[in-house]
Amino acid sequence: MALGQEPPQLLKHKMFYEGRKFNYEVSRFRLPNKSVGDYECIRHPGGSMAVPVTSEGKFVLVHQYRFAMQGRLLEFPAGTVEKGEDPLATIQREIQEETGYRAATWKALGKFPNAPGYSDEIIYAYLATDLETLSEALARDEDEDMDVVLMSADALEKAILNGTPIDAKSIAAFYMARAYL
Repeated sequence: MALGQEPPQLLKHKMFYEGRKFNYEVSRFRLPNKSVGDYECIRHPGGSMAVPVTSEGKFVLVHQYRFAMQGRLLEFPAGTVEKGEDPLATIQREIQEETGYRAATWKALGKFPNAPGYSDEIIYAYLATDLETLSEALARDEDEDMDVVLMSADALEKAILNGTPIDAKSIAAFYMARAYL
């Protein structure tokens, strides 16, 4: 059986919270190994992200305030996939809103689970190149507090290795993108 294709037997289910970006539920399952337990899960529609690279080889990131971390993290632009939306369309919109750039060339890097211990969120990662600066930036979401940061590959790798606060999806996508650069 393929990875990810061993569904547990649902014994009981309770939805605790239905929100704007995700739902929170607790379910009792009998797992494939026959153990039974209660499992909390954040149900998320998925996210899409870009690794934008300028013609000079600089990576375009955002230094974004994250309330859960009570501070700022370096991240590549990303956003939640809206219901019925293609993940590429999501990130093409988000990169313009968050960075003020538009990419002419897109390469799918792959998809991966973001936090499979407690969430079903899948992140779709893309390499964005042939960037152009928008003449007028698109409006950001009201809760987005960020600045655009340009970094060389070496500087970004040093920041990762030195423990600069960078989210895991950005670290993963950075190394995925390096295979194509």
